[in-house]
Amino acid sequence: MQHDQADSELEEEHLLNFVANSLGDELPIDLGENVEVSADELYEILAGASADGTSINHICETTDESPHANTVRDHLTDQFDLDAVEAVGNTLLQRDALETLPDRPVEVGDDLHLNRYYGDEDETEALYFSQAKRGTTAFHAYVTLYARVRNKRYTLAVRQLVAGETTSEVLAEFLTLLDSLDLYASRPFTSTAASTTAAASNCCTHTTTPSSYRSSNGVRRFKTNSAAAGAG
Repeated sequence: MQHDQADSELEEEHLLNFVANSLGDELPIDLGENVEVSADELYEILAGASADGTSINHICETTDESPHANTVRDHLTDQFDLDAVEAVGNTLLQRDALETLPDRPVEVGDDLHLNRYYGDEDETEALYFSQAKRGTTAFHAYVTLYARVRNKRYTLAVRQLVAGETTSEVLAEFLTLLDSLDLYASRPFTSTAASTTAAASNCCTHTTTPSSYRSSNGVRRFKTNSAAAGAG
């Protein structure tokens, strides 16, 4: 048991180092002089929070000799624009996934992720509002696009969803992305994200429903059908 735990901890350390090094190559941090925190520390905290599905606050509070969470957030906010981070992250995801995926049609899908937010809505940008869950209607929302092979998912893109945007708009972007990646689907793409938000809103919306068609080489690809859903 101790041997397995040691192997697991070593594997986690290698993974965090790999993620931190990859971020350092693609998203360099220039902290200047007389700064008490290092770029490696910022990357490791960010990677750790992401891998554990937790927050920068939690990592800083539970890790020895970590800088204060506000210090980490201030540096990251000062250094990075969210759109640029999203673009670089998706490029890295696609590069690694496409090297792994087989050269044949694969199953493709999406998911909507709603992280509950309980803070001051007026002081926080990029919130998304949906059906109440556990006492809040405000969320940090993300839609992920993935390919699945032998029940293993390979994330191809992550797209933040904010107030005023619809999952249909994100889905249209994903369909364009799939076409640009020259990725083919083995079955029709049913959007989980679009279905989730439609069920939550339960009102008049304009939705985009994906369907499949055969390309000239006989492989199923995607197109979209737009339809207005009336209120009941």
